[in-house]
Amino acid sequence: MIVDLHTRIWTSPAQLGESVAEQFRRRRTEPWEQTTGSAEQHAQAMDPVGVAAVLGFESTLLGAKIDHEQVANEITAHPGSRVGFAGIDPNAGHPVRSLEEALNAGLVGVTVCPAAAGFHPTDTRAMELFEACQSHGVPVHVESSGRLARQARLEFDQPVLLDEVAREFPDLKLVIGSLGDPWVDQGVALLAKHPTVYADLAGLVSQPWRLLSSLLSAFHHQVIDQVLFASNFPFCDPAQAIKNMYSVNTVTQGTNLPSVPREQLRSIVERDTLTVLGIPKPDAPAAEPKAPAEATESDETPPEPADTSAYEVVEDPAR
Repeated sequence: MIVDLHTRIWTSPAQLGESVAEQFRRRRTEPWEQTTGSAEQHAQAMDPVGVAAVLGFESTLLGAKIDHEQVANEITAHPGSRVGFAGIDPNAGHPVRSLEEALNAGLVGVTVCPAAAGFHPTDTRAMELFEACQSHGVPVHVESSGRLARQARLEFDQPVLLDEVAREFPDLKLVIGSLGDPWVDQGVALLAKHPTVYADLAGLVSQPWRLLSSLLSAFHHQVIDQVLFASNFPFCDPAQAIKNMYSVNTVTQGTNLPSVPREQLRSIVERDTLTVLGIPKPDAPAAEPKAPAEATESDETPPEPADTSAYEVVEDPAR
């Protein structure tokens, strides 16, 4: 089953803060040209995946909020195929209480944006939140978002700042967004050091050369099993992200540069991310009961895994 770990829905870009919305208005090139994150577009885009994680967002620094209720409503609207991560800003006050409210609303993870919210990852309030997440067995997604707004504290995006968090809370599952881009080397080093730290590819799947170099680094440092698939919707949809993954080696076709083994690319796309992060599989709507006479052996046969071969790119056999 394909799991897309990084998608977002908003009614207006202003939910991400006025300064981010201004970036959307000012820029005219990818990935900024896609600024509509409606629930309808999200539902259409998620066809290729089994489960999509919908991320909330909160930053008092930017005046931004996609709240727990909005995320929970999306989960309710698509039972069995969505999980929700609560956007929490430790600077907003009472982050542990906010976590409790999110869990009561049916959300299963937390996403924080240190740069966008303007907090150091080891700030006391952030550490209290991480401690509570570890206690509840809730994974934390740490988004790399410092370039979204001028007011953001870019220095807080550095993955190395999470080393103390991973040391202090060894049972906490941490996911570094975009493998820590633009500090990918730091992200890879953190994965190599901590088996409970993972990374998604959300901000990299639309950048072929950055994607290839990041995957090669993860592969050669033997941490590619800790890399998780993510599309970064609405800036890229899952279908395009999968195609980009399978075609990443074409960047160096005809050269002597190394490539990422195809089986490793497939393992990322089809990784059981929910199990990896300890997230229960969402409950699908109950099927209508059948009369005993209509039941067949095939009714009890589990479905086949999603076939992603249609997205694969055939490489030059001369390589």
